[in-house]
Amino acid sequence: MSKLSPYLLPLVLAFTMTFCGCGGGAPPPDPSSWRVVVFSDLHFNALYDRTLYAQLAASDPTQWDSIFQTSKITAPSSWGSDTNYPLLQLALTAIKQQASAGGPVLLFTGDLLGHGLPDFFYLGYCQTQKCSDPPGPEQTAAMQAFIDKTVLYVTSKVRAAAGQAPVLFAVGNIDSYSTDGPNTDFLTRNAATFYTQFLNGAIDQQAFLSTFTGGGYYSASLPGINVLFVSLDSDSFVSGWPGDPDAELAWLDSQLAAARAAGQKVWLLMHVPPGADTQETANNAAAAGTPNKVTATTTSMMWQASYQTTFLQTLQKYPGLVTFAFGGHTHMDEYRIVGGIVLSQSPSITPWFGNNPAFRLFTIKRDTWLPTDYQSFYFDLAAPPAQFNWLYTFSTTYGLYDNLPASFTQLYPRLTSDSTMQGTYMYLYNSANTTDNKLTKAPWDPVNDANWPIFACGISHMDMQGYMDCVNSY
Repeated sequence: MSKLSPYLLPLVLAFTMTFCGCGGGAPPPDPSSWRVVVFSDLHFNALYDRTLYAQLAASDPTQWDSIFQTSKITAPSSWGSDTNYPLLQLALTAIKQQASAGGPVLLFTGDLLGHGLPDFFYLGYCQTQKCSDPPGPEQTAAMQAFIDKTVLYVTSKVRAAAGQAPVLFAVGNIDSYSTDGPNTDFLTRNAATFYTQFLNGAIDQQAFLSTFTGGGYYSASLPGINVLFVSLDSDSFVSGWPGDPDAELAWLDSQLAAARAAGQKVWLLMHVPPGADTQETANNAAAAGTPNKVTATTTSMMWQASYQTTFLQTLQKYPGLVTFAFGGHTHMDEYRIVGGIVLSQSPSITPWFGNNPAFRLFTIKRDTWLPTDYQSFYFDLAAPPAQFNWLYTFSTTYGLYDNLPASFTQLYPRLTSDSTMQGTYMYLYNSANTTDNKLTKAPWDPVNDANWPIFACGISHMDMQGYMDCVNSY
């Protein structure tokens, strides 16, 4: 049974009637605006059906569709698992439908690959080949070749959904041969795939390769758009993960300076956001018996403190230049205010953390490239429909009709004082999954009345001490 707070149950019933996509739906397109699809965390597990291992390993990715179609697993992935072929098909069909409105770009904020895909590969490989622990050179080479094929397969599928529009992207921490961020080997071997399938030749290839192969970051200027898109490998800012953060942050400074000199605005793309890891912090606090209080021991931060400080100081050098930012990684429908800049956290396609699969469709003014609204589309795994449906529209749900940077900024103080609005945010946080995890008997949605301060303060307090002070005085 679902566990809902007293004020949340009426809200859920209202959403079921009003925002579920059952009739009505999203408002018609505005001819003065673009519609831009933003999605994140596909996490496709090519080996969700282990019986297909031998065929997939022996085949070119162009043959994988026909192989997946022979699987006896025909239902979309459910909560707690990564994206399988049926869910991938449903998601990309929905993305294609929304992208068909003709927006000039799509945005993807990282993690093409399923969690633990190298391990899934070794389970199949070691059934017929001699293996060692740790894996030897031959094992490792075979695994990397399979990962490369999976990258090509998924990016090709996204390209088919995107039409001709470039897919501007950030690399995720699972976009690698491990789980802790891409190294130069992965980036170099897959750079051509990302350039061809995602960017579709929309920017200079040599300029892209010059920074992407070594660091996973790049920038993009597109014809007719007075915005410089700056894509960071924010995985490198996580302590112990691959990359050269100092070089990347110096490059970011140079890109912002160049954009300002050229009269451009800047949009940032990244995977791992700065600030607190609110889900891990909430788990730690609950284990410590203090679900609404935190300490230095229970608080978990996303980035290493020195890199976050430099990042924020760099942004402060260019006030008003960065107008919006996009992230992923948390898999949840949320946002953060980073140095005065709104960072939109896109919900994930994978239901790995117990969320319903979802993505966003932004409305962008054509003349200013200022985002004014977005709609969320989701797939309700509690009662699987035939397709993704419209879940909600930001402006009407929260009663905020300014441009999105202003509206998101206005939303935060309302979330701290209005219990009904808090309930709305909590309900939408994991894209409207109100069910319980059958194993833990606890709700899949990690945010609740008890731990709300841990999640609320994560919206606007990026430094550790400020975050802790906010939670403990909430």
